[in-house]
Amino acid sequence: MDEQVFTSSVYYRDPKAALAWLERAFGFEITMAIDGPPEAPEMCHYEMSCAGRGRVMVGAEWAESVRSPASLGGAVNTQSVHVQLAVGLDEHCERARAAGAVIAAEPEDQFYGDRTYRAVDHEGHRWTFSTHVRDVTRTEAEAALGQPIMATDWQ
Repeated sequence: MDEQVFTSSVYYRDPKAALAWLERAFGFEITMAIDGPPEAPEMCHYEMSCAGRGRVMVGAEWAESVRSPASLGGAVNTQSVHVQLAVGLDEHCERARAAGAVIAAEPEDQFYGDRTYRAVDHEGHRWTFSTHVRDVTRTEAEAALGQPIMATDWQ
């Protein structure tokens, strides 16, 4: 696996329950597990991947500035984690739904060549999942969108 440049962290009231839920709902695998000491279990650190690709860090509410959306009434969410799947987006969505994820946007083909869906997990984190389904040139995407796109690596 290539070294990751950016890695998202998501925080949960119960990170161990989150690990099990993320595995069941999204098929993520635990790649690192460091439990906090008995006197400070919130000082844990976990990492998960998706089919051996990528990395997301999972932790507890270890400081006043680190909270799960569930601890904030679900209204505060400053980021969404995007996961690029190799295959099986529609099946992935059904797996997530069966595990209790709220599907915020059903699977749909996008103008830029990916098929995506959005889900909300059991503590309110928002996740976007995509699979590349067709190659689209920047010119084609601009025509579909109706406005220019600035991109340094899209022809």
